[in-house]
Amino acid sequence: MSWPAYRDCTPSAVQWLRDVPTHWEVRNPKTLFTLHREPAREGDRQLTASQSDGVVYQDEYMASRGTRVVQVIEGQAGLKHVSAGDFVISLRSFQGGIEWSAAPGKISPAYTVLTPRRRVVERYFVYLLKSDGFIQELRSTSNQLRDGQSLGVEHFAQVPVPLPPPTEQEEISRFLDRETAKIDALIAKQAQLIATVREDRTATITRAVTTGLDSRVLMKASELEWIGEIPAHWTATRLGRLCRSISDGPHFSPSYVDDGVMFLSARNVKVDGWFLEDAKYISEDDYKEFSRRVVPEVGDVLYTKGGTTGVARAVDLTQRFQVWVHVAVLKLRQGLVTPDYLAYALNSSACYEQSQLYTRGATNQDLGLTRMVRIVLALPPLDEQSEIVKFLDERCGNIDALIAKATEVIETLREYRSALITDAVTGKIDVRAAA
Repeated sequence: MSWPAYRDCTPSAVQWLRDVPTHWEVRNPKTLFTLHREPAREGDRQLTASQSDGVVYQDEYMASRGTRVVQVIEGQAGLKHVSAGDFVISLRSFQGGIEWSAAPGKISPAYTVLTPRRRVVERYFVYLLKSDGFIQELRSTSNQLRDGQSLGVEHFAQVPVPLPPPTEQEEISRFLDRETAKIDALIAKQAQLIATVREDRTATITRAVTTGLDSRVLMKASELEWIGEIPAHWTATRLGRLCRSISDGPHFSPSYVDDGVMFLSARNVKVDGWFLEDAKYISEDDYKEFSRRVVPEVGDVLYTKGGTTGVARAVDLTQRFQVWVHVAVLKLRQGLVTPDYLAYALNSSACYEQSQLYTRGATNQDLGLTRMVRIVLALPPLDEQSEIVKFLDERCGNIDALIAKATEVIETLREYRSALITDAVTGKIDVRAAA
């Protein structure tokens, strides 16, 4: 949907704002916020600043995410009180904007707390201070990425901001609340579609590698709880029996180079393909040294054993590469199993659940080489393996295309959401009639 522009605009003399409505002001943010220097109060709950959720209670954030954050030791001097409605400049604000706190509490002394003055409508500034244009301008004021300095109020003060009349700030806020909620609902539907078809993908793989493609075939009990019944002419076997060797990469992080041999970690190995956009590279000397342990090549299967564990992919990369400790290289016994079939089998729910059972460690998760060999799977004859792979390649290809389309829709919606917010808070569109 297109929205009308303001009829009367004037140059702001601020590059990131360009023209603004004539009746708006452009102000130094120091005139709109005051530093809140109040020490933490007795009974204040600990807060944490999150780019996704704003400033929220630390215990609730950890519970909702199932994770831990760096916790402030009780009684530490310098903790700051945050009032409901305050804004917080966090250590990562140069990446994701300035956060808003809906609730009171205490926060680390490393953060800057700002209290809005009378003409500031909080909800409008929540959108403004998280808009892409503001974040880019804020980032340009800091050399934090080079020398590690903290982002502070002196950087915030260098970014002039628009100030519509308070009633108009409220109208823009109401408009964005409504429109972003619509966009978020569409994004959620696409995300649910992706989750559903991914479940269907896994279920399709699991059925094919445990019961085969012929529903009329005679079945037998595998006597393995993870697999259940399998075709009578199949066997149930452990992963270790199908491999002539299983090795992982170096147990340390090497020095990376800009141009060298590709070096893969677990995040680069996905069920539905390679994710090489952020692949690292190592020197020729390191490649030769690591190759004394194992040389990954076409015909092998990579199996993630650290971080995200239990994801397999048959190697079809023709260029040289090496792997980190979090990736196992499975070299297969010829005549027993094809790489593509084994990768599909290991990505079935039956084998994935076993991999999680054998994964150890609360934070540094590891699927050890001596444990992964105990994973059991159903093994058909080679000709039937080829038929199953052909079937799954076609079926999973269709599913992956649907996932790719839904992912593209989500990205388009997110881009539209971001542009809509920026245009509304900087006066590029007039939303008053729609508010």
